[in-house]
Amino acid sequence: MTAAAAPAPSLKQPKGLYLLFNVEMWERFSFYGMRAFLFLFLVSTAGGFGWSKEKAGLLYALYTGSVYLTPLLGGFLADRFLGTHRSVVIGSVLIAAGHFCLAVASMPTFYTGLALIILGTGFHKSNISTMVGQLYSEGDRRRDAAFTIFYMGINTGAFLGQIICGYLAKNPRFGWHWGFGAAGVGMVIGTAIYLLNKRRLLGTIGDMPAARLSRAEVDGALANAWRDPRDDAPPTLSREQKQRIAAIAILGFFNIFFWSAFEQAGTSMNLFAEERTRRTFGGWQMPAPWFQSVNALAIMLFAPVFAGLWTRLAARGREPSTPKKFVLALILVAAGFAVMVGGALNSERGGLVSPLWLTAAYVLHTWGELCLSPVGLSMVTKLAPPKLGSLMMGLWFFSFFVSDLVAGLVAGHVEKIAKGQVFHLLGGQADFFLIFVIVPLAGAIALSLLSKTIVRLMAGAVA
Repeated sequence: MTAAAAPAPSLKQPKGLYLLFNVEMWERFSFYGMRAFLFLFLVSTAGGFGWSKEKAGLLYALYTGSVYLTPLLGGFLADRFLGTHRSVVIGSVLIAAGHFCLAVASMPTFYTGLALIILGTGFHKSNISTMVGQLYSEGDRRRDAAFTIFYMGINTGAFLGQIICGYLAKNPRFGWHWGFGAAGVGMVIGTAIYLLNKRRLLGTIGDMPAARLSRAEVDGALANAWRDPRDDAPPTLSREQKQRIAAIAILGFFNIFFWSAFEQAGTSMNLFAEERTRRTFGGWQMPAPWFQSVNALAIMLFAPVFAGLWTRLAARGREPSTPKKFVLALILVAAGFAVMVGGALNSERGGLVSPLWLTAAYVLHTWGELCLSPVGLSMVTKLAPPKLGSLMMGLWFFSFFVSDLVAGLVAGHVEKIAKGQVFHLLGGQADFFLIFVIVPLAGAIALSLLSKTIVRLMAGAVA
């Protein structure tokens, strides 16, 4: 008798993925909703702090950078002591409390709110992404598609947050602090959804620190056994694991080239929308923060296209390696800023310019993001040693800390550069945007030269 063929593995995603999708959607609603108008609030003399752009850029840099620094601490505590589940809950509560502090109109509560959000994001950010990876065993073909779905959740939240919080903040009937408060409400909704459904949809996933998991759990079986207490000692890494960590670190370095340009969305591009873009249509004025939602909307439209493209190329054996996808991302973000250079030159000659300049730039940036961000998240969960999953995700987010710090500090000098006080090439704000054409292209060239070496370091874990 001929043995029956083994059934093909199911490509249906686990229900737990969609719970994590919802949690991250609401967390990103709160984060991007508030970020959409934070810089404008800091420089506004109408209900804001009325700071200079340089001072506002410094605080914006410290805040947006710090939310990507604390995941290193959150990842370490999750791996060693708390587990990803408890870390996500702690982070969610702290983030919600932070946004409600911001809704109170006083300087002390403002700084307290930012500190709570920074700390809470450290617990939440790396661990929610790690939990997605914990749904799958090593080699599971569904993992990349899962991160694309998860990434759409991120951008659904970003789109809604930028529209709703941005509208409330800029509407005279409500004001800045309504925008801050709405971000807090979003975080409460996400936390409630998670707590009500965690046991039913995720079971014991994330309950136990990775350093104490059994060998079966490390392999993806998700058993509930405990290992020998001696296994609580820091794990010994093999040569292959060290090489894979090196690959994460190198790609993390080039990640900075992309995001320090991309994150101009909340600062210099936001100011360009506020001060130099035609936003009045039939007597109605579009809030400047709404332009940032173009990115999230484009993600939702194009993420399935890119996922399908990678799948078709893989079937033909032509899918680009992860480093080559990063190179393409850098080229696309540079192309977006080339568009911004054109828009800035037009604004110098003729005042307010068409909103199509910003829209085209955001779409190009989105295409670059789709070549880099979900690919990067998936790459980390594949390459990271099992006992260091959250810590390695924290290391990955450390590159975002550097990116946001650089982005905010450079944005604070937009006026000086536009006035030719730093250098003069094209003149005006075009010189500022030209920086983000040249630097990502330089990164793309360097990374393309290193791509084969990085693929070897990955030891076959990813394409």
